[in-house]
Amino acid sequence: MALTMAATLLSFTAALFIERAAHLHADVLVLAVVLSLSLARAQRHADTRQRLSALVLIPVVAAGATLLGRLMSVHLAYGSAVFTVLMAVPIWIRRYGPYATRIGTLATLPLVALLVLPRPALPPRAEGALAGWAWSVLVGLLAAVSVWSVQGAADRFGMGGPEGVAAAPRRRRSSRLRPRPSTRMAVQMALAVGAGFVVGKAVFGTHWPWVVFTAILVGSGNRGRRDVLRKGLERLAGACGGTVLTAVGATPSGVGGTPCVVLIFLVLAVALWLRPRGYAYWAAGATAALALLYGYFGQDAQDLLPTRLGAIVVGAALAVAAAWWVLPVRGRGSRAAGDGTPPAAPAAPVTRSA
Repeated sequence: MALTMAATLLSFTAALFIERAAHLHADVLVLAVVLSLSLARAQRHADTRQRLSALVLIPVVAAGATLLGRLMSVHLAYGSAVFTVLMAVPIWIRRYGPYATRIGTLATLPLVALLVLPRPALPPRAEGALAGWAWSVLVGLLAAVSVWSVQGAADRFGMGGPEGVAAAPRRRRSSRLRPRPSTRMAVQMALAVGAGFVVGKAVFGTHWPWVVFTAILVGSGNRGRRDVLRKGLERLAGACGGTVLTAVGATPSGVGGTPCVVLIFLVLAVALWLRPRGYAYWAAGATAALALLYGYFGQDAQDLLPTRLGAIVVGAALAVAAAWWVLPVRGRGSRAAGDGTPPAAPAAPVTRSA
């Protein structure tokens, strides 16, 4: 937890300097924080080759995600279709082994950051100050360098603690399931995310990101019907709890400026600390931080509580329905060597990034 927050704060500080020097908007800060939080976990036990891959891949995908964000702001239908495909492809390529799995995981991080950015909540004057693809490349590079620097320094001086303990290698087995588990999970993710865009826009208007974000949060790391239902309920409970707590503790005018930023970091730190005890805690913290971020841009958490809770429930239901009724992953097939999907540890919850 300490290393993750240190890397995130370092990346945030660098992005803040860029934002003020270039007169950009807070989207660069959101991008830096989301990438740093996710990279710190995904790259904790990475070797030099993997870290170099992240230094190249993250800035490139961040630039592409920025261009995709512009497309979504003009033509949401086309942008959502591209977004849906880009969320499914990294899951499908798991069939090509562990390295492809890591590449796919890294490629989705800027997409999630794009979804987190509250474009509907931004004032019209902010659109011209949003970061272009070149600034996104720089922020992505800074996030990767920040994570590598902090983790490298901790390993060198023996300060890694539990975060620095490498996971034991796991034996992989070939899957007899056809279509392969990676194909099934990719189709499920595509359907859940695509339906999230359609239902979210039709029912919740500009608040559709809550539906899509929840669908991704619940549908990631699917290892079977019972598994996705259990994790779906945990994540749903955590997301609803975080939203309710934020709304109850918010004032009608919301929390703005520096106090809001400090509060977001405190919420994320507590969520990271509690994450090993259950994914519901992380879901609660991530959703609360997202609600605070929207409040930072002027949205009233209390007035929007029913809308957000409804969107969260719908997003979770879409993800669970896709996992249960569309090419469900059964038994041991989800632990396949050919898909690059490692077998689950008996007592450890799956804690992939959202």
